[in-house]
Amino acid sequence: MATRVHEFDWPDRVVIGTIGLPGSRTFYLQVRTGSQVVSIALEKQQSALLAEKIDEILDQLTAVDGNPFSVPSGTPVELVDNDQLEPVQEQFRTGTIGLGWDPTTSQIVIEAYPLTDVEAGDDVASPEVDSTEAAEKLLVRMPVGAARAFTQRTREIVGAGRPICPLCGHPMDPDGHICTPPGP
Repeated sequence: MATRVHEFDWPDRVVIGTIGLPGSRTFYLQVRTGSQVVSIALEKQQSALLAEKIDEILDQLTAVDGNPFSVPSGTPVELVDNDQLEPVQEQFRTGTIGLGWDPTTSQIVIEAYPLTDVEAGDDVASPEVDSTEAAEKLLVRMPVGAARAFTQRTREIVGAGRPICPLCGHPMDPDGHICTPPGP
């Protein structure tokens, strides 16, 4: 079976956004070029880790003598995107994410594959996927400035969740919180 590839080279928009209230938000990676929009669901932790790893790649590139890829150290103000997500039609829930750097185009490359159910004797869902057998994937190539803007927005979205309890370190719900402080 051929893999259906949702490919975006030089997209108009690449953002992480959410639907729902803190504590029950669904995170989406949304990519748009012209009228083509693809939204894939991911976990909060996947979103945070993706931003962290992209920043690590960009920071390593800025340290290269002469910064030959013109990687900005911060987010270019003209690329800040605080708009809401466009209407979401979830393409798939993300299992595996690949991240890389294409020096020929000076772009960050993201590959996302759907979460699959792999029989494990008792029908337990497993996030493992063989990329050669995936039914579909999202392939995004974004320039360095857009990548910096992406990571800034993602960190803000992830951080906008429920406040953290100063005693136990777990998220606090608006309707109350019961915690057990860490023991001595």
